[in-house]
Amino acid sequence: MEGTVNASHTHPLDEGPKYKPLPILISLLISGFIGMFSETALNIAISDLLVVLQITPATAQWLTTGFLLTLGILVPISGLILQWFTTRQLFVASLAFSILGTLTAALAGSFEVLMVARVLQAIGTGLMIPLMFNTILIIFPPEKRGAAMGVIGLVMMFAPAIGPTLAGLLIEHLSWHWIFWISLPCLVFGLVFGILFMKNVSVITKPPIDVYSIILSTIGFGGLVFGFSKAGEEHTDWGSSIVVFSLVIGAAALFLFVLRQLSMKKPMMNLSVFKYPMFVVGLVMILLCMMIILSTMLILPLYLQNGRGLTPLEAGLVLLPGGVLNGLMSPIMGSLFDKYGPKWLVIPGLIIAAVVLWFFSGVTTASSLALLIVLHSSLFIGISMIMMPAQTNGLNQLPSELYPDGTAVMNTLQQVAGAVGTAVAVSILSNGMTDYMRTSVNPLDPLEAIKAFTFGAQHSFLFGMAIAIIGLMTAFFIRRVRVDKQAMQQL
Repeated sequence: MEGTVNASHTHPLDEGPKYKPLPILISLLISGFIGMFSETALNIAISDLLVVLQITPATAQWLTTGFLLTLGILVPISGLILQWFTTRQLFVASLAFSILGTLTAALAGSFEVLMVARVLQAIGTGLMIPLMFNTILIIFPPEKRGAAMGVIGLVMMFAPAIGPTLAGLLIEHLSWHWIFWISLPCLVFGLVFGILFMKNVSVITKPPIDVYSIILSTIGFGGLVFGFSKAGEEHTDWGSSIVVFSLVIGAAALFLFVLRQLSMKKPMMNLSVFKYPMFVVGLVMILLCMMIILSTMLILPLYLQNGRGLTPLEAGLVLLPGGVLNGLMSPIMGSLFDKYGPKWLVIPGLIIAAVVLWFFSGVTTASSLALLIVLHSSLFIGISMIMMPAQTNGLNQLPSELYPDGTAVMNTLQQVAGAVGTAVAVSILSNGMTDYMRTSVNPLDPLEAIKAFTFGAQHSFLFGMAIAIIGLMTAFFIRRVRVDKQAMQQL
């Protein structure tokens, strides 16, 4: 019998719902879907942007680095923002930034304008992600959160699934601008729908604003995300002065930020969330999963295009079944979580992920596309069994007044984990290619370059497998959180 942990807090809706959750959920999902679609679709367009905007790959990387950096700066203070502004105010602000950024990107004729657009989009996303999770925790009681999170997973994972394929079609027949032109009316519709149906569900407490905490948070998390992102760029290694400087300054500022939060009566980010063991276990699982997802989503398309010679559209079609299947599995996993708890989903999910990544480490230039589709689909089935149950179970243990802090901590560290995962995966890929070419009999042969890339990708997949094994060892500590609405029990 699976062990349980009782959480003694009372849910805000225990007195009876004062609003309909479904329209609120739909408002959030429309906006979140388009944000995720724009992000993944633009990744496929990078090769086209190199030619059209006459930029180098290192410059183009800033379209991703700048987006992550903005999130790394904004998300840590989201807990504070959620307690200062109403749900409707934050929703409208998020959509306004997203619409402005999307319109700017659609009209962009230079890299500089597109870069500004990406920052505006990141601000919109940085406001929407914490708002979405915090609102779900408030409007749904604990016994229904798994299903609600599953619906979010269905919509949010469907966007990156169709993003590369649809982007490939748009680029082939129109231009990369249409990635944003088709997103724009959807965002406007989401804004109108939200204005009509979004309700204020959170409690506004307006805690004091500590400027020093904001500065330390910005330098700390921003420095770490920037440093790891730079380490993942072409022609930049871990020993680069800018990488070392960014990581050292970021780590030092983050250390001072933690000390300041612990010494404040009303901290900007309440670190007491780390006193809840299942939140910590769930957080670790989420961070490891993000490293697996983002490193695989980076390496696999590169392998398909550089190791197998596929076009962006063909690569997108190979990745499509796995992404769609992951989305379809999310509601199922949500219902199973509500019924059985996290352990019997998370542990098998990590075993599946580890085994699939081991098979991926054996791919060659001759591996069949059918095998790659099956492996990719199986990996994301495993991921769907891990992400939502671990996240929901961890957040369930927090008292309602810590929901903004819990979602802020989780979403902030996900940005850092994503930057770490991609940077390490790219470093392993580059080192593997270098090692192969060093022992090659004919390094000038183009076929050898393809084999070298495949060799590096194999080692990157082994890195993902190692992360999955660490997650599996952590999963044995997870226990189901049952929210006790009656008795107040000490954890």
